Formats: sequence, C-alpha cells, structure tokens
Amino acid sequence: MTDTLPPCPECGSTYTYQMDALLTCPECGHEWSADAEPDAGPEIRDSVGNVLKDGDTVTVIKGLKVKGSSSMLKIGTKVRNIRLVGGDHDIDCTIPGFGQMGLKSEFVKKVSD
Repeated sequence: MTDTLPPCPECGSTYTYQMDALLTCPECGHEWSADAEPDAGPEIRDSVGNVLKDGDTVTVIKGLKVKGSSSMLKIGTKVRNIRLVGGDHDIDCTIPGFGQMGLKSEFVKKVSD
C-alpha cells in the first residue's frame, strides 16, 4: 500500500499512510491533503509587482554598491537569464563585468518580452 502513496513533501520519507482524508508521515509528523498540489514556494516579484521566473531578463533600477569592489552596478544594467533562489538575495545571476552575484528582487524590474 505504501508504494502507491506519494512520499512526504517535507522530509521525503516513503513510509506515508492515509488517515481519513489526509496523508501522514510517521517520521516527521507532517500531514497534507492527498489531492493538494505540491507547494511551489512563494512567488518572487520585482519592484513593480511583476512575477519573476527562472530565465527572465531584468534591469537594475537603482545604483548598487558591490561588496568587495570599488565600482557600482549602474542603473539600467540589463541582467539576462536569472535564477530564483530562497533567502535574502533571491536572484542569482551573472553580470557582465562583475561576475556571479546575488540581487534582491526589490532592486530590479522585469524586461517585457
């Protein structure tokens, strides 16, 4: 019976069981609905409220100091192919002339396709 039930979305345990309308994990105690979709995480939005996704192109809307460098990231710098991550700096990207860095979504604006 356990091979037909999905693994726990919290800890990945395969020892899930059904109790009434909920699925339960005996290892971590997490309970979830069997028909609920997996949580995709919080939406990350840019400075004007557009939803960002992996691979988007964004523009920097404020001059930003770069840690460990005497130069600044200028307003209007276009950043291509972003990757969304969790944490304080929720965008990982590679910026020409600076290399890889993390940006906060509140300082970028999505470029329309």
